[in-house]
Amino acid sequence: MNKQTISLALFLAVLVGGALYFTNILQSPILRLNLMLKASYHNVTETIENSISEHFNQQATIIDLREKNSFYEKELLSMHQIADEYQKLLHEENTTMKTDANVSLARALSYVRFGDPHRVWLEMDGFDPKKVYGLLYRGYAAGIVVANNNKPMALLNGDVKSSYAVNIGTTLAPGIVRGNNDRRIIVEFIPTWIPIAVGDEVLTSGLDRIFLAGLKVGKVVSITRASGYQSAVVEPYFYGKNPAYFHVITNVR
Repeated sequence: MNKQTISLALFLAVLVGGALYFTNILQSPILRLNLMLKASYHNVTETIENSISEHFNQQATIIDLREKNSFYEKELLSMHQIADEYQKLLHEENTTMKTDANVSLARALSYVRFGDPHRVWLEMDGFDPKKVYGLLYRGYAAGIVVANNNKPMALLNGDVKSSYAVNIGTTLAPGIVRGNNDRRIIVEFIPTWIPIAVGDEVLTSGLDRIFLAGLKVGKVVSITRASGYQSAVVEPYFYGKNPAYFHVITNVR
């Protein structure tokens, strides 16, 4: 065996031994780099997936809002046409009856008492402690506004003292709605000779001069009869959402 062969064998032996000895030292930066690359890859793919998901969600939301906007535009046009015809009718009859209602924005400040979701302090301009106001949320009857220590307090639909006049169904059966400290509300003192049915819509009558007539309250879910009257349990369209703002009817006529 010549010297060249011996030198090559020794070199290979040293190389293998060093590789085995320094394995951890050599692998550590490689592993760190590998983990960094994996983390970057997952971050990039996650970002791309989120972007795609947000894009499709936004697209679906835009389509939904366009459809709703189209519907509300048609409804608004119909209301304008009806209002125009009504004003012409009043003009032809030479009546002095006023139909303009005043509505103002009111901001919810806080609960009156913790644990009671049906009473809320409001901030509103021109509040008169002697009056009772109708409270609206997105066009739905949401309760009433009364004075508490001369400050405006909202009694939402669920409160037992939140009460106003309503009509039920196509028969326009009259009744008085009140809260029940629950999600559902009660309409009482409905005459028994006027038929009502489960599924009938409950609307404000306007006869209490708190609300305008025809504002939506909810739908009848059950009916009972006792003491010469009917009572209806109603699922309200507004309950416990506690929005930041309401509308208050400051003048009916």
